[in-house]
Amino acid sequence: MQFDLEADLVKAKAKDLGADLVGIVGADTLNEFPPDPKWPQTPERISPFARSVVVVAKRIPVGAFRAKTNVPVQYIDMLVLRAMDRAAYRLSCWMEDQGFPSFVTAAQETDWSYKKASYGRLSTRHLGIEAGLGTFGLEVNILTPEFGPRIYLTGILTEARIAADERITEQVCIGESCSRCLYSCPPDAVRHFGIDKRGCATEAQEFGFSTIMKFWQHFIGEPPERRRKLLRDREIFGFWQGLLRVVGSFGDCPRCLAVCPVGNDYHAHLADIQKQIPEKTPEKVVKAKAFKEARRSGDPVDGLNDWNVRWVGPDGYKGIVARQLQAFKRTQQEKEHEAEQRRQLETSGE
Repeated sequence: MQFDLEADLVKAKAKDLGADLVGIVGADTLNEFPPDPKWPQTPERISPFARSVVVVAKRIPVGAFRAKTNVPVQYIDMLVLRAMDRAAYRLSCWMEDQGFPSFVTAAQETDWSYKKASYGRLSTRHLGIEAGLGTFGLEVNILTPEFGPRIYLTGILTEARIAADERITEQVCIGESCSRCLYSCPPDAVRHFGIDKRGCATEAQEFGFSTIMKFWQHFIGEPPERRRKLLRDREIFGFWQGLLRVVGSFGDCPRCLAVCPVGNDYHAHLADIQKQIPEKTPEKVVKAKAFKEARRSGDPVDGLNDWNVRWVGPDGYKGIVARQLQAFKRTQQEKEHEAEQRRQLETSGE
């Protein structure tokens, strides 16, 4: 096949504009393998002219996960989303300048014609996996080898034909023998390569649309004096932040992101303070053991069926995280050795 733009050129441009990770997938692949065939989140539903999707990701700086509360993470999420959208927008403009109509899709959106819940017109997690950036974790976040689940993604639909990346077929997530995301989840919403979306939303969408609606339905029925008091409630400020900044509307709960041991950013800055998981309970341990036994015995698992295993990693976990950790340790030792040599040279020079 003849391509309109060189993939390496597109990726280099995206990184120049601020992307941390970039992958490319053909629109035909996404049309053939929608996350749920009954509710197709596909490019063809948006534009019949899209030929490729360029997937752009920005990492979430891990310093926010070292804070005492979730507030820093909520604010940094907003900044990451803005920076990612800016990079993707500029990349789409650049591709149009090359002669190929392109546009950015919304990274955080809800199309209420889908399942009456927070599903967008495209699933950015699936975009990233199909574009070769990672695979599903036990909690069905996308896990990248570089940054684990601590990323945001968006997609650029373009009419340019660009060579697609290959999917990662090795499972990036350590899986049932790790289960740290399961142990840390406050509402215990992690399933076996799945998520109880409503349960997750009680923490992750503290000020989401359904919460706002419930508040105002309650507000309308209250007497005037009570209404005045409610207008000064913390929730009003939360709604304002959620609507204006996205804070509290999407991804408000960072626990599964903070404890995931995948990625060099975790080894460098989170392993020390996230080693212990306060939310871990005997009941969750039993649940994790049942998951492990089901996988070992080959029992049917919804999250690992013939369709979904494509995004979990059909080859299973082969030790990618262990190999990364060893490589990271070697790099750190080399840096320490070089620093010690510099100190010795400076001392001898005195």
